[in-house]
Amino acid sequence: MKKLSIIVPVYNMAAEGKLNYCLDSLLNQTISDYEIIAVDDCSTDHSMDILREYAEKYPDRVKTVHSPENRRQGGAKNLGLKEACGEWIGFIDSDDWIAPDMYEKLLEKAKQTGADVVGCDYHITYEHSMKIGRIVQNNTMEQTGVLDAEKYGKLILQPGSMVVKIYKHEVIRQHHLDFPEKVFYEDNCAAPVWLLHFKHFEKVDEPLYYYYQHEVSTVHHISEGKCNDRLATGQMLVDQFKQHGFYERFKVPLEYRFTELYYVNTLFTYVAGVRPSKLSYLNKMKAGILKEFPDFRKNPYYLEKTDAEQKRMIDCQLKSSLLFLMYYRALWAYRRWRTRRKKSAG
Repeated sequence: MKKLSIIVPVYNMAAEGKLNYCLDSLLNQTISDYEIIAVDDCSTDHSMDILREYAEKYPDRVKTVHSPENRRQGGAKNLGLKEACGEWIGFIDSDDWIAPDMYEKLLEKAKQTGADVVGCDYHITYEHSMKIGRIVQNNTMEQTGVLDAEKYGKLILQPGSMVVKIYKHEVIRQHHLDFPEKVFYEDNCAAPVWLLHFKHFEKVDEPLYYYYQHEVSTVHHISEGKCNDRLATGQMLVDQFKQHGFYERFKVPLEYRFTELYYVNTLFTYVAGVRPSKLSYLNKMKAGILKEFPDFRKNPYYLEKTDAEQKRMIDCQLKSSLLFLMYYRALWAYRRWRTRRKKSAG
């Protein structure tokens, strides 16, 4: 058994040295007892050729898996989990990279505290380098420690990214934890569900993960299909809470998390990124949120955390999708006009 298994889902990352940069950062870790499981998700470029080269060069460190069909990141990670033999499990996106001592620090924190899941912060970068970019706090220190109902609630509201964490493999096996397949945004469902099965969360308060922003990133391309995946993973989240017996105990934070993922984020992402926006699609979102949580606007987290303008627009959409769309477009046009006016005046 290895100390750590690092699972890397790969799809069409050969260009511009992205995959190489990721793998090199994994091979340069300051720990030695670990394996890299790179799962090619039926790439159409030469990503698999690159993976084979690394596996041949580092046979004691790199293991490759090829999926005969595209199962998206969740499916690729599930294949990696089946192959993993590490005491701990980590994940990394194949266009990102990490600091040389990231896993050493996470494992040391686990050893010192007895935690069964450990995370860190990340930073956003636009170039292949080890320079520190814009730092993002992934989880708060208030969420750490031996987990109780209050901390679990905070983790449901803000589970943080899964790629900056390591998870005790024994817990994953015991509860048969896995990822939704063939959808984007699989972590929207998996991240909070996984955390509710662990007992002690700690974090290293440093940005050790490099989150690379580029034109082909999932977050930069919005389509109706991706919005459908947001809706699907939001519904999966509720279904998983019911399946694992968490629904009644954590209904209040779950309601708000579902409202964010399924409705609020998707609503504004859809009208901002999909042209033409369809009234039928807006009505579908409205029907979905009202079916699952008809009183979501009374949720204490919604009242506290959702800003006033969003609340006004949501109230409008719940009354009429047509009026909401007209209001949104008018507001967007006004803001664009005001921005142009400021630029011309300056």
